[in-house]
Amino acid sequence: MAVEEYQYNTSKKEVRELLEKINIQYNNDLTQYSFESINRRVNWVQCKYGIEKFAELLDKILDDESFYKQFVEDMMVHYTEMFRDPKFFLALKKHVLPMLATYPKFKIWHAGCSTGEEVYSIAILLKEAGLLERSIQYATDVSAVALEEASEGTYSLKYLKSYESNYLDSGGEKCLSDYYERANEEIVIKPFLKKNLVFAKHNLVVDQSFNEFQLIICRNVLIYFERNLQENVLGLFYNSLSTYGYLALGSKETIRLSVVNYKFQGVSEKQKIWRKTM
Repeated sequence: MAVEEYQYNTSKKEVRELLEKINIQYNNDLTQYSFESINRRVNWVQCKYGIEKFAELLDKILDDESFYKQFVEDMMVHYTEMFRDPKFFLALKKHVLPMLATYPKFKIWHAGCSTGEEVYSIAILLKEAGLLERSIQYATDVSAVALEEASEGTYSLKYLKSYESNYLDSGGEKCLSDYYERANEEIVIKPFLKKNLVFAKHNLVVDQSFNEFQLIICRNVLIYFERNLQENVLGLFYNSLSTYGYLALGSKETIRLSVVNYKFQGVSEKQKIWRKTM
């Protein structure tokens, strides 16, 4: 039976117990992540390792630190692609890049950058707008494994057709092949796109602001957080933005119910882009 077809009956009480014991033993607070998301991933981990009983999973996590580290990696959702949601990139080109062009230097924060495909997409966007040399992009994630892959910039060739289609739909002005080399069954991002990139570990749950940014991109991360944590992270983003800086979220995310809502103006609400106004 395929992993995605199998569902264990893990209760909310069991998941809460698991997260609380992880926090006590490893000082890693996962309790503010969405229960539905965590429960799905716990079920997936049990299927992946053939662990039928929840008690066995709990003991293995608490008794084996290497397994715990792998478990935490398995909890993270690392799905992304180059130029995902092309209309979002068209909106950035129309509404955000002209304002970034007014700065002699500007900083972008990719919060929850995963394996980096979106980071390089933005780098390409900036290159074609003549803004890459003025930028510094900070790409952060809680996962050291994802950050290593992102910094390497090496991706499977099987995704190339989708990437090229997304690039063209997002208004790409050249050929995507201008930005990568082919090596066996992989594509490797060219070094000039990495020159102004900084990859670093950052945990949105506990870590604070570390710079002032003109654009923060955090797409499809908040949906995995409980409401209180979403509020905390949006407050962190507000404090990390320069006046009139931009915030971009994922297609199912919004600031409209947040306490910081009145401090932002919609720029392209359909594409989930707002501008800090106060």
